[in-house]
Amino acid sequence: MTAFLTRRRFGLMAGSGLATLALGRDPIRAAPSGQVVVGTWGGDYQNLLQQNIAEPILQPMGVGVVYDTANDSVRKTKIMAERRLPRGSMDIAALTASGSYEMFANGALEELDEAKVPNLKHVLPVLRSKYSIPHMYTGRVILYNPKIVKDKPTSYADLWKPEYAGKVGVIDIQYQTTIESAALVAGGSMTNYEPGKAKLLALKKQGVRIYPTNEAMAQALKTEECAICIMWMARGVMWQKAGIPIEIAVPKEGVVLYVSEMAVPKNARNKEAAFAYLNAALEPKPQEAFAQKMGYGPTVGNVALAPDLAGKVLLPPEMQSEFLKQNQDYLAKTDASLQEWWTKEFKG
Repeated sequence: MTAFLTRRRFGLMAGSGLATLALGRDPIRAAPSGQVVVGTWGGDYQNLLQQNIAEPILQPMGVGVVYDTANDSVRKTKIMAERRLPRGSMDIAALTASGSYEMFANGALEELDEAKVPNLKHVLPVLRSKYSIPHMYTGRVILYNPKIVKDKPTSYADLWKPEYAGKVGVIDIQYQTTIESAALVAGGSMTNYEPGKAKLLALKKQGVRIYPTNEAMAQALKTEECAICIMWMARGVMWQKAGIPIEIAVPKEGVVLYVSEMAVPKNARNKEAAFAYLNAALEPKPQEAFAQKMGYGPTVGNVALAPDLAGKVLLPPEMQSEFLKQNQDYLAKTDASLQEWWTKEFKG
């Protein structure tokens, strides 16, 4: 049935619209309010979210923030288990780039655009996607103790030098990126990690040390049990500030990006507040705070870092233009088999 507007009804609607515009509000979208549930990692990261996003930006809007703290594999499992429900338990999920791609490929995430998240217009092109915001990023580099590793490394292949046998460390939870790095020096690529397996078995024979977490690796570097490893540049900056005796080297194979992202499940209970939270996370002040406190680079182009801070957390412009990105489709298809090989063959 076709609906017709009377002159009176049209006048009332127009008046309402003008009144809304006069108040400076979007006539279609409601103002964010209520509670937003952020599924995220805990610790310092969650504290920084509270101090730099929730308290100064969301609370004055009338939005309360609560946290669902766990690792990202738990969040992915929860999103998948709840995706057919009318309402899920999270409004925002913090995920790695691989995790958000996997959830989007399974139809579980809301598509984003500048109408929902205006600050997306400032996001660096290399980091932008249609289903998540990049909250912070860094690159994969080599960390080494110059007291033990006399010559500054130039390649991932330097970890296989005989003189470093027994002093090379890898991290269990970083199985995917470790296999990838080994593949890059063994004839593989970002879409073919297979050559990295034989390369890592050779490292195993040399007495590689496997640590369960990033924190365990930091302790091993501090005590000089480990002298060289593959790690995210941001962690290197943090550990240097903590007094751990390490330097940072950029591998000639290229710098692979690590991106920490935030996404909104399709069945989020409070989407307006979720979009407001994502927009706040891309504001210059929170972006600068995460650079200062955690060593990650801002994901937006409208942040002016102090020169000394920029020199620590950002790679030179010529390197930034040559970042390597993981192929998320390849990883979605191979991750389970990579983890199985790592557990059974490399660790076993």
